Amino acid sequence: MPPLPGFSDNPLRSRSDLIRATLALLRPLLPHFSPSKARIRIPVPTATHFDETAAQLEGFARPLWAVGALLLASTSTSDAELVAEINDVVQPWIDGFVAGTDPSHPEYWGKINDTDQRMVEAEIIAFALLVAPERIFSPLSAQGKTNVRNWLRTLSGMDMPKNNWRWFRVFGNVALTKVCGVPLAAVRDEMESDLELLDTFYRLDGWSADGPWQTAEHAQDEFEVYEKTGRRDAIGTGRQADYYSGSFAIQFSQLLYSRFAADIDPERAENYRLRAREFGTTFWRYFDSDGAAIPFGRSLTYRFACGGYFAALALAQVDHLPDPISSPGAVKGFLLRHLRWWAKNSDGIFHPDGTLTIGWLYPNMYMSEDYNSPQSPYWCLKTLVAIGLSEDDPVLPAPQQILCNQPAGNHHFLLSPGQFVAWPMKATQAKYCKFAYSSAFAFSVPTGPLIQQIAPDNTLALSRDGGETWAVKWKSEEVRFSTARVRGTSGDQDVAVASAKWYPWGDRAVSVDTTLIPPTSRWPDWHVRVHRIIAHRELKTLHAVGGGFAIFGRKESDGMPLPTVEDLSGSARLRDTETVL
Repeated sequence: MPPLPGFSDNPLRSRSDLIRATLALLRPLLPHFSPSKARIRIPVPTATHFDETAAQLEGFARPLWAVGALLLASTSTSDAELVAEINDVVQPWIDGFVAGTDPSHPEYWGKINDTDQRMVEAEIIAFALLVAPERIFSPLSAQGKTNVRNWLRTLSGMDMPKNNWRWFRVFGNVALTKVCGVPLAAVRDEMESDLELLDTFYRLDGWSADGPWQTAEHAQDEFEVYEKTGRRDAIGTGRQADYYSGSFAIQFSQLLYSRFAADIDPERAENYRLRAREFGTTFWRYFDSDGAAIPFGRSLTYRFACGGYFAALALAQVDHLPDPISSPGAVKGFLLRHLRWWAKNSDGIFHPDGTLTIGWLYPNMYMSEDYNSPQSPYWCLKTLVAIGLSEDDPVLPAPQQILCNQPAGNHHFLLSPGQFVAWPMKATQAKYCKFAYSSAFAFSVPTGPLIQQIAPDNTLALSRDGGETWAVKWKSEEVRFSTARVRGTSGDQDVAVASAKWYPWGDRAVSVDTTLIPPTSRWPDWHVRVHRIIAHRELKTLHAVGGGFAIFGRKESDGMPLPTVEDLSGSARLRDTETVL
């Protein structure tokens, strides 16, 4: 698959570079518009759990993250030729609002129903209306304006999941009152109800969970249900704080809310700015010094949406930022390093026609979600909302500043002792429950039940039937934090460690207590895992397999298998010698 001209070869150092990269990502979609421009269908024969109309609405709506930002950018761009390019590319999206919201038109998006994928796209449509009302809403006929208003109002009263989805209705209501002429009093109660629920997800240090957080009481209740019913597959309460907590959804939406709703909800808007500052003191650690993000959690086909927090931080113009994001150059550095890493590694992310594939660094349906249509990957355009900044804004013209997480280390990874998702998801244990996740070595997802197919990198797999089936960590008890003393030739070092108890099987015949010991100053590239495995009843057999990082098994120099050696020779050099020790 070829790289994409305008993106893959883009230096991505200035505002105009970002605008041209955005246009390059949008242009391949133009041939896939429906006749009246209300839908986009990339001709790839894959399916989702929702209807095809909603999937084609995704194709129209998700690029609006970039289209809206481009329309905002065009009002403060002095380069007339660039403005003309912007107007030419974005016009079909402006036109599509007419047919998409008209119930009598064949390209109508459809009414929003309970737990409907259309809810997701409503937030993006609201964003476009909020950033460019004079280009999208104002030119509409009286009936066209009524249609837009009525479509957004179908969000009202619908059942929604108790997670980041509540932001979609919040923004629909903000657009209704700020752009579409609906009185604030008509939507305030529903907005407040959704926002109050969202605020219950807050954990600490700026981080929110993506939904309710499982407690020990929740876990005990679920076990008692298992004891009564003999089943463990009921959907319970999860425990996840992932990219949806930040760039994909919650932090991103909080930041946009602080920009667009500060006049109607000033206290909450300021609280969200405070959370954004706190969040930034730790979230930067998810990116290595080259800008690569640690792949962790679900929806990784959104790719460079991982950097969306930095773009929203800039667009929301949050001041008084803490170290290490305290300057415009630092924010710019994190944002552009991430985008440049993707541009450099983009050979496998595009179809031959320039549209995005489903996958991470290459097409991969094994790691996709059941809600990923061919149009879904354009959620990545969240990270390009920063182009909406004016030419004289201090962020994008600032000299970027480089910051490295661990100067002594050569490997950038996180340890994850106790996260999990409770609802059905493809490869859920692989995405949340491994012990470590790396920006250098993406994780494996299972392709079958055998150990060779599970590919248990960074996990402990157990079998009690001779290897026919295997169990890995899924739900665990609450994480315990303590201190361990690590002894070395240069002296002892006290380090914080994390432990969690988990049960491979629902009958609790076996328990495992895993302790993760993070890197130390002596061993900055390594971590240690200690597993205490207890069989609580007699088992005929119990087999265990522990895995490290999923490294590529072939040499870069000639593509042949990596050789295995017992010892390193004196001539071995980091970043040069290719072998397995």
